[in-house]
Amino acid sequence: MTLEVSTPALLFPAISLLFLSFTNRFLHLAALIRKLHSDWLSRGEDSLHAQIQNIRRRLVLIRWMQVLGALSLLLCVVSMVAVVWSWQRVAVASFVAALLLMGASLTALLVEISLSGGALSILLREVESDRDPG
Repeated sequence: MTLEVSTPALLFPAISLLFLSFTNRFLHLAALIRKLHSDWLSRGEDSLHAQIQNIRRRLVLIRWMQVLGALSLLLCVVSMVAVVWSWQRVAVASFVAALLLMGASLTALLVEISLSGGALSILLREVESDRDPG
């Protein structure tokens, strides 16, 4: 297999859009943490603790999504440099590794999306348990 410089360069726009998405998710969680912290200080409810634990797991996943995406981008650069220097084996290997890291980053995104639904379930359980049965 022979790579051209344009092949790894195709991932640059995708990675940029993913980083924008990851950053938006992180900023949203940061605002939510500040709100939950304020609520925790004023009310100290157990449901807030469950939400905070959920957010902690989501933050770890977002951090891994960003790290894996950054490594994928770095390997795309390595692949492009290897193509320029006619090191096809290095170019192909680094491009394949970049694709695998991108896939791992997207897998972490899917898990994080699943956990975000779990956070909503916590709130729904609280609303249902507070509802008057009569």
